[in-house]
Parts: sequence; C-alpha cells; structure tokens
Amino acid sequence: MESLLCADLALYTDYYQLTMAQGYLATGQHRHRAVFDYYFRKLPFEGGYAVFAGLKDVVEQLPALRFTAAHLDYLRSTGIGEPLLTYLQGFRFTGSVWAVSEGEVVFPFQPLVRVEAPLIEAQLVETFLLNWLNFNTLVATKASRIRAAAGPDRMLLEMGLRRAQGFGGMAVSQAATVGGFTATSNVLAGYLYGLEVAGTHAHAWVQSFDDELTAFRAFAEQFPTRCTLLVDTYDTLRSGVPNAITVGKELEAQGHRLRAIRLDSGDLAYLSKRARALLDEAGLGYVQIAATNDLDEYTIQSLNHQGAPIDILGVGTKLATADGSPALGGVYKLAALADAPRMKVSDNLIKVSLPGRKQSVRYTDAAGQFVADGILLVSESAADTLYHPYEAETHTSVAGLSAEPLLRPVITDGTPVPDLPDARTANRYRQERLARLAPEHQRFENPHTYRVGISPGLKDLRARLLAEARAKAPTPGNRAR
Repeated sequence: MESLLCADLALYTDYYQLTMAQGYLATGQHRHRAVFDYYFRKLPFEGGYAVFAGLKDVVEQLPALRFTAAHLDYLRSTGIGEPLLTYLQGFRFTGSVWAVSEGEVVFPFQPLVRVEAPLIEAQLVETFLLNWLNFNTLVATKASRIRAAAGPDRMLLEMGLRRAQGFGGMAVSQAATVGGFTATSNVLAGYLYGLEVAGTHAHAWVQSFDDELTAFRAFAEQFPTRCTLLVDTYDTLRSGVPNAITVGKELEAQGHRLRAIRLDSGDLAYLSKRARALLDEAGLGYVQIAATNDLDEYTIQSLNHQGAPIDILGVGTKLATADGSPALGGVYKLAALADAPRMKVSDNLIKVSLPGRKQSVRYTDAAGQFVADGILLVSESAADTLYHPYEAETHTSVAGLSAEPLLRPVITDGTPVPDLPDARTANRYRQERLARLAPEHQRFENPHTYRVGISPGLKDLRARLLAEARAKAPTPGNRAR
C-alpha cells in the first residue's frame, strides 16, 4: 500500500540535526556506532497507560530516505557545507531498530524504540521518529480511553479530519484504529491504510431541499440499504424524528430498513431517550441512534451514567486534537557510542537518562496478568529486583515471575521486517494486552501507578557514570573565569 508520507521526507527534520551531522562528519564522529532510546517520561491524559502507535510507517520510511539533487541545492543555500552535501548524496539508513509491538500497552521511562546505527544516521532520523511516534501514540491512547468508555460493542466512528492539525488528520485515522475505533470518515486514510470508512449526510443536505421530509426521502432513495438520517436540522423531536419514522416505514414497505438516526446537537441524553421511545412506539425498534457533537471519554461516560440509548458514537475534535494532552513528551537520548555507555546528566534527576544498550522486559504472574516492567542492560540475563528509576529506596521483587522481552527487531542493517501488523491487527493486539492489565491501572480517575523499574546492573552503571561526571565537573571555586 502506498503512503501519504512524501518524497521530501528526508528534509522533515530540524536544522540542528544537519548542523550536528556536519560537525560529526568533520570530526570523524560520524562512523562511531551509536545507540539511541526513544521513551517518554509522563503519561498523557493523567491516565495509567499509553498505547504505542506509528511504528509501521517509521519502519517503512527510514530505509527509504533519500536526498535528491533539489534537496541538496536547497541545503547548500542554507549554509550546509559541501562535505556533508556529498555524504548526503549517497545517504542510506543502514542501522538496526528494535521496538515494542504496535498497539503495545506502555509506560514511562521504558525504551520503546532502540536505534543502533552510525551516529550521523541515527541523528538524522531523530526528528521524524519523534514527530511520528509521539503523535500517533498520543492519539492511539486517547482512542483507547474512548473505546473503554464506549464499551466493546458500540460502533466508534473517527471523524476528526476537518478539525485536525493539517495532515495530522491522516495519522489520527490510523492511530484511532489502533486505539479501538471501528471506522473513519477520512476517505484517503481508508484508501491508503485499508480502513473501514463510514458517513451519512450533513445539515446542508437537508437545507438544500424545500423541506426535511423531501430531503430524507431523496437520501433514502439513494442509499436504501444503509440509510442514516440527521434529524436535528430544524427540530429534533417535532420534525426530525417524526419525518425519519415516516421514511423508515416507507423503506420497510420496499423491503429495506432504516439503519439509524443521528443526533448532533442539544442534550444528547434527553434527546436520545425521547427519540428511542418514538422509534419504539412506531415499531422501529431496530433503528439505531448515532450521536456526535464534541464527544470524548468523559462525555461518553456521562451519557452512559444517564442511560442514554446511543448505539453509534462519532468522535472528532477532541480525539484529533488529543484534547487534554496536546503533546506527548517523548524523547530520543544517546545511550551508547562506540560501545561505551553515555548518559545525560541533569540537576533534575528525572532528566538523567539511562545509559547503555537496554531491553524492556515485562513481568507477568501465573495468571498472565502484568505485574511490572523492567529496564535491563542487554548483557543481563535476568533481574530478580527492580529499582524505581528515580527513587533509590523504592524497589520491588520480580523473582519467580515470567519475563517477556518487549523490544524486537523491526529493521536489521537497513532492511525492514516484512509484513508488520496493520492498524486493525494492532488494535486486536491492544485489546489482548489491556485484558492482562489490572483495572486499577485503566481507570480514568487517579489510576494506580504501574511499576517500572531498572535492574541492579543498570542502577550501578548509572551511579558510576553519574559519579564520574560529577568528579569531572569543576568545583565552584575552581571554575574558569
């Protein structure tokens, strides 16, 4: 399947990546093998988990990155030097990438992607990787929360394209599917990604006719087997629903059935209850009720509590804009260079990165429930104790639990793994994984914190490197002036 991602993707980067690349080339650093980790520090939406998404596009695009003659001419005009331009002329991503599976349930601090490549290559792909994985993971997480509120059986329609941030709407449609949505209104996403598309008509359809009943009849004539009527253009209960009932009876006489009515304004709980009663009284109990209008997990939860008989939910703005958490703070940090561990040091302990080549490991109990995730050095075969990444006295035992490595190869020496799961397959995987995560981690209000810890070996390595870095730092009295 072709991709929306453009042929100019090599330039989809921050300028400082190129200035660093030029410096790496000039100093000979570019040949050193580097290890970078992608992870985030804080869960979005004040939730208890996130859903990893966006991997398939990253894996397909990294090996395809190319700098064209036009790209190089443009970079020359920005001040990039000839040595780097010559290098970029033959640029290919030759590195290897390990990642958790698309749709995986993930948590802060654990590496979700590990990139191993010559330093210059690993640096040049940072911006695209961060941009794509951060946004897709954010939207997939929001979608998963909405699915949890909607329940497993109701149809969820993603309809955020018109409110999305530009072409981010394409990522929204795919990530929403990973997160549990049934279909999208986005036709291009349906075409490119093989997603189910759905939709009915807008108020303009009704307004374009002399009266509502004529508009409904005309629409039913065109789509007799999948007719959904928007009933709130003029008056939902005194006009829209009665006219829909009339058309529903006419469809019955033709051997068809009205599929649904749609509510797009007003008190959705009240209107859906009254509409349900009117439909049932008319013998149209099979007609479903769809609702739209700025829905999210909280409004859906409220509608559930009010007993609103809504069968189909269309969600747009608050999903497409990730309302409540406008960005996922994913980062991409150097963890090793030329086989030597590297670490970012900060006065803020939470920003001290974890050094070395690492693996994320999930520990499960005998019933298959997730208990904790560990961050281990790849040189460690196992760990019986995990330590909180930034609270040294907090630790937990994982002795006797089953251990599952989460990072798996998805690109090897520049060659992507074939047949990575599509969005719908990733959604099924998400469902399987969430079924093994305790409910207290999935609730919306004050979710219980899932345990993520580092191994004794990683703890000791970080402590050693931190001590070495502080020993090298000048004391206040000896600082150069």
